Amino acid sequence: MDEVTDTGAKQEGRKSGGKRRQVAALPWRGEGETLRILLVSSRETRRWVIPKGWPMKDKTDFAAAAQEAYEEAGLDGVISERPIGEYEYLKKLKSGAARLVKVDVFPMQVTGEHATWPEKGQRTLDWMTPVEAALAVQEPDLRDLIARFAGIELPEERPAPHPAPTPVRVAFQRLRRRVTALWGRYRR
Repeated sequence: MDEVTDTGAKQEGRKSGGKRRQVAALPWRGEGETLRILLVSSRETRRWVIPKGWPMKDKTDFAAAAQEAYEEAGLDGVISERPIGEYEYLKKLKSGAARLVKVDVFPMQVTGEHATWPEKGQRTLDWMTPVEAALAVQEPDLRDLIARFAGIELPEERPAPHPAPTPVRVAFQRLRRRVTALWGRYRR
């Protein structure tokens, strides 16, 4: 659901003061010391993001955000009907141009994870501590939103962010899983 097409307002999102709008889920589980935030890698740039996409016709914004969490990460859960904040980022369009997009973020308590989902294999998923997640994302407003949601203060000296996997690494991981699965079949 990351791709933008030049046709239809549904794919372009609602305009707000000249900016496009998207909706996102902030997937979380656990409490206190066990609180974890799920980040997904973007398909194009392989940077860490949260599941997001364009508003959907005939769906509320929070329902569209929950749909994105399922499509991009295979998640089910209880999603808030109100956003906890917003952030902006530059969306690279298919034409090569970039457009500023504002994203409304809805927290989602994850209650289940599917074995398969529409974008499985296209993204990498990682459950991170709130500090790791906040430091892994590139957008400062999203970093601050994650920290505020988790009730944490980020360290003054920031460790290196959790690196998103490169396409080569993702391909190697897929190949390794396939070889391991095939090896298990032939060893019987």
